Amino acid sequence: MAIEQLTMPQLGESVTEGTISKWLVSVGDKVNKYDPIAEVMTDKVNAEIPSSFMGVIKEIIAKEGETLPVGAVICTMEVEGEGTAAETKQEEAPKAEETKEEAAQAPKKADRANKGRYSPAVLRLAQEHNIDLEQVQGTGLGGRITRKDLLKLIESGNIPKAGGQPAASAQPAPQPTPAQEAPKAEPAAAPKQPTAPNVPVQAGDIEIPVTPVRKAIAANMLRSKHEAPHAWTMVEVDVTNLVAYRDSIKAEFKKREGFNLTYFAFFVKAVAQALKEFPQLNSMWAGDKIVQKKDINISIAVATDDALFVPVIKHADEKSIKGIAREIAELAAKVRAGKLRPEDMQGGTFTVNNTGSFGSVQSMGIINYPQAAILQVESIVKRPVVKDGMIAIRDMVNLCLSLDHRVLDGLICGRFLARVKEILENVSKDNTPIY
Repeated sequence: MAIEQLTMPQLGESVTEGTISKWLVSVGDKVNKYDPIAEVMTDKVNAEIPSSFMGVIKEIIAKEGETLPVGAVICTMEVEGEGTAAETKQEEAPKAEETKEEAAQAPKKADRANKGRYSPAVLRLAQEHNIDLEQVQGTGLGGRITRKDLLKLIESGNIPKAGGQPAASAQPAPQPTPAQEAPKAEPAAAPKQPTAPNVPVQAGDIEIPVTPVRKAIAANMLRSKHEAPHAWTMVEVDVTNLVAYRDSIKAEFKKREGFNLTYFAFFVKAVAQALKEFPQLNSMWAGDKIVQKKDINISIAVATDDALFVPVIKHADEKSIKGIAREIAELAAKVRAGKLRPEDMQGGTFTVNNTGSFGSVQSMGIINYPQAAILQVESIVKRPVVKDGMIAIRDMVNLCLSLDHRVLDGLICGRFLARVKEILENVSKDNTPIY
């Protein structure tokens, strides 16, 4: 018998920590290899942690609701195998010595072992707040600097500036007053994060903790609005023929395929086709260059009661309307069941948001950074319009495009929207294959 430790896995390239949302096992439970033992929530996705061994749960170390860095021990297992307790102790002894060594030489070790090995989240915070990472002592594995380390520095106001004075002392810094904060404005190149307002909490008020997912949404939206100069434009589209065509085949399609043929699948297909003809919209800003992506991967926004997820339909231009409809149904089901995987949310190049599902008729979306544009598909409504010199009742929809004006200009976006409009207005049984 040997005691094995299970650790917090890295659920994505830039993920540095995770929160145990629910334990699926208890002490004494026997589990097989790959059985799920806990549900974990990160700033990108909810996922289940599978067991790396077959054995019995010995000790649950991490509590539900506790946030731990990647690599931290969450539980131990008694495992049947070739390993012995003596071997386990021999493996643990060097680790204990390493821990003592790190405690004595943490700054040197961190500088030596982890110099330049910072996560994207750490680099982003350091850039936004002009933090000199060389002067920061990390508390992560091997002295690695974590996002929590920087957030504590930012909250204390004791920030070591690049090329400036190091942090004054290890003692907690006094809370600055608004008057004291004024001279410490961040440089124009890095907008200062607004400090949390002091909101009084009274009897009957409900305090709702900010989840990692909500924090990620807030950070990404704030960065998008700060960095990308947003502009937007809108066209209205007559989708009467599309509505009639879809409604005429939806029952047969559902019976045959087992999932719904939604209007949204037609819109995603039209956008993918137009992106192939106008690849400038399928681009990203990269500082000194613009990266025009070859693959057309459409991000779609899927909302739950308390969060918004953006899974990706890969190679959407190569898929039929049926294939897109299937992926929409599967991704939405994963989101609502909490089964979305990190890879389901990676690689998006353009976002299409079905705001019409909430009854919206006009909106301006915030770009899904670092993409260059997002298209809001609004609600299809019957309206009186002038057609062939006569007033007719038609099914109309607004398409609202938000764009990053560093990457895109009005002319190319106008042409792109005109092409999407043309495709949608010419949907018919004869020229729009479903399969």
